[in-house]
Amino acid sequence: MNLTKKKFQVVGIGNAIVDILCHVDYQLLTDLDINPGVMQLVDLKRSRKLYSLLDDAKEVSGGSVANTMAGLALLDIKSAYIGKVKDDHLGKVYASHMKSIGVEFTTELASANEEYETGRSVILVTPDGERSMNTYLGAAEFLTIEDMDRDLLGNTEWIYLEGYRFDGPESQEAFRIAVEQCKTYGGKVSLALSDPFCIERHRPAFWDLIKSGTDLIFANRSEILSLCQTNDLERALEILDKEDLLVVTTLSEDGVIVAGQGNKIKVDAVPTKIVDATGAGDQFAAGFFYGISEGLGLETSARLGCLAASEVISHVGPRPEENLLPRFRETV
Repeated sequence: MNLTKKKFQVVGIGNAIVDILCHVDYQLLTDLDINPGVMQLVDLKRSRKLYSLLDDAKEVSGGSVANTMAGLALLDIKSAYIGKVKDDHLGKVYASHMKSIGVEFTTELASANEEYETGRSVILVTPDGERSMNTYLGAAEFLTIEDMDRDLLGNTEWIYLEGYRFDGPESQEAFRIAVEQCKTYGGKVSLALSDPFCIERHRPAFWDLIKSGTDLIFANRSEILSLCQTNDLERALEILDKEDLLVVTTLSEDGVIVAGQGNKIKVDAVPTKIVDATGAGDQFAAGFFYGISEGLGLETSARLGCLAASEVISHVGPRPEENLLPRFRETV
């Protein structure tokens, strides 16, 4: 099948999560025994307790790969999303919002009779803009192989898989089916490593997926080091260079490195005052996908990714508030 005739440019699969964001001081993280800057899984009771302590919280539909799909839709890139929410208030709001911004979202809602609720992440943002995520997966954890929409997966240039989803009971089999369907019809596979602790929990499964046909990895420094079990970024990139794929490593204020398949490209970050780092990696991926979907080359794609990341960290929330297309066109 010719890639140019696909209905979608990117289809994402991940945790459908409502983000609950609030600015807090460092002491609150200490008092609540929260590790700064990482994602922790919590149960519904803990999630409700954290929420009860917050003032002036902002609620938005989220989830890492879902944020990327939203960013792509706002860039006029045809995107779709597979993720599980419950048939409850938050779930309906989530599905409606994704559709309203132009993301195809057809995953069947979990029954209202289920004991779990739609997933949510209480994101505590410290004064330096770093975010500590306390995630109750809820319905998102019950994404199953039956939810893998074969029509979507066979009709896209890329699928984008969320590493966080490895924590689900059927996630690895669901990803296997998604990769097989996408590859059968000529699509490519990309993977977000998501979190170093998630990698530690599922490192063999991550490597199995990488070796089974992954074409592109998005990660930050700590995630790459965790995957390769080294403290040396150059060594980690050498290890991954043995695989036939591209590795895009974001380095916060130090920019990004695109490596693999004979490439080694370093692009500087766009200087920006950080208000909230939530979604920086997600929107970087959106900008990068935009570039490669438009055939703009790896360096330009990385520059667009950095531009998209700089916009999202300048305000609270994980999705763009500015129409980036004019700035993208100026950059190109």
